[in-house]
Amino acid sequence: MSRDYTELEVWIEGRKLVNLTYILTTNFPKEEVSALTSQIRRAAISIRSNIAEGCGRRTSKDTLHFLHIARGSLYELETQFYLALDQVYISKDDFEIVNRKILLCKKLISGFINYYKKIENEK
Repeated sequence: MSRDYTELEVWIEGRKLVNLTYILTTNFPKEEVSALTSQIRRAAISIRSNIAEGCGRRTSKDTLHFLHIARGSLYELETQFYLALDQVYISKDDFEIVNRKILLCKKLISGFINYYKKIENEK
């Protein structure tokens, strides 16, 4: 891939998702700081980190491995925000905002995975 990973839409939208995650978790209860707050933030960070690491790999097979991890972290993040909604740590409106961003990131990362699968299958 000729472009720098920081120029990829999937990474840019992942960056926005991390920032939104930090904003939404700022007001979680103090007793959740070392539990749900930390877990949600780690999952969001993992998405971008694994996209970057995958882009830094030499083979499309290695890249795919890290993109799948990033996609798994997206599903983990989605589940954790459902928990935050259920516990009324975030409003329904905030949940809808973050859920739309998660959905966008899922679509982008799935497209990126399909791109690399095509490269791998052409070998």
